[in-house]
Amino acid sequence: MNPPPPNSNRWVVVVLLLLSVGINYIDRGSLSVAAPVLSAEFHLSPGQLGYLLSAFFWSYTVMQLVVGWLVDRFEVKWVYLAGFLVWSLAMAATGLASSFAWLFAARLVLGVGESVFLPSVSKIVVRLFAADQRGLPNALVDMGTKLGPFLSTLLGGLFVKTYGWRALFIGVGLGSLLWLAPWIWLAPTDRSRGESSSAGARGPGMLSLLGRREVWGTSLGMFALGYAWVFLLTWLPSYLVKERHYSLEQMARYGSLPFLGMAATSLAGGWVSDQLIARGHTATVVRKSFALAGLLLCAALMLPAAWVTDPAWALGFLIAATMSLGLLTSNIWAITQTLSGPLAAGRWTGIQNFIGNLGGVASPIVAGLIVERTGSFFLAFGVASAFLVLGAVCLLTLVPRIEPLAWPAAQGK
Repeated sequence: MNPPPPNSNRWVVVVLLLLSVGINYIDRGSLSVAAPVLSAEFHLSPGQLGYLLSAFFWSYTVMQLVVGWLVDRFEVKWVYLAGFLVWSLAMAATGLASSFAWLFAARLVLGVGESVFLPSVSKIVVRLFAADQRGLPNALVDMGTKLGPFLSTLLGGLFVKTYGWRALFIGVGLGSLLWLAPWIWLAPTDRSRGESSSAGARGPGMLSLLGRREVWGTSLGMFALGYAWVFLLTWLPSYLVKERHYSLEQMARYGSLPFLGMAATSLAGGWVSDQLIARGHTATVVRKSFALAGLLLCAALMLPAAWVTDPAWALGFLIAATMSLGLLTSNIWAITQTLSGPLAAGRWTGIQNFIGNLGGVASPIVAGLIVERTGSFFLAFGVASAFLVLGAVCLLTLVPRIEPLAWPAAQGK
């Protein structure tokens, strides 16, 4: 496979993607931060809150297959811009909610807008970077998925305490629209990247992709990640406040640390993995080692986080668990992008993120029902750990080698 054409603007694009993804995760995580206050205002039970926290992932997940097709067929720059605009306005509309139904509908629309994120990023990274150079750009973009929750938990929690939850949603939603100007001005079009417009280079169709074991291996690994990551993203603030008895201010300060730690290991994991491959180690050994280590270490560290009685030790285990997961997140998309290549990056990412986010749909509801019935988070952490181990098994057995797959030329219908 030929390397992508050089582009002097590509790191600027990566920085813009990092910023947009940070905003993306601030938006989706703000409800979790506001949940202790918002649930009291709307008189929500833990089960109802679980459904509300899950609503975003219903539409986000379903739209993955649609967006994967869109970014393989249309100008990804404008697809991404449209999604950003929709999710920013949905975020602002959440702050105007007067009922549970309004909140639920706003979260569904937020999911539709934010669904453009991963398929678009994969398409852009594949076009701008060669296979052995994708760990770092993926890690930088992934860092935004951790800095977003870090900022939404830290600053968002303090903002809610001072100004209220409605001001947080309206301010962030409208303020983020400023990002659109540099994206329109600086992000290149497909044509400027020199992409071939050959009619024969359509790539594999959905049925062809679904017949590949590698697609199922990366997707089931992503399901495990989605379950555990969304569980932490949605329930960590409530866990710290209700079970560990943190104040809202303490939750904001200390609850943000796991995400900051994960951002650091994600960046380090992407850079180190690229360096190891550049020195002659195979992508199969390097990328799979990082991915498997992330899944299994996180699984091993989550249970003691829920079991120990000391809140400080519990937080320490949670920080270590999320930092471990960063080793996976900086490499899982580089694995997919290497296997799929530019002809299938959008659709493969859409399938993988669709299946992965089924875990995101399930985990807030399952955790909410467990907490409601047991009065404790211990079993909720145990279920998340079990899924991480199963994900590691699937990734290990269904993805034998990490190298570009050959696609017939005239597919993609």
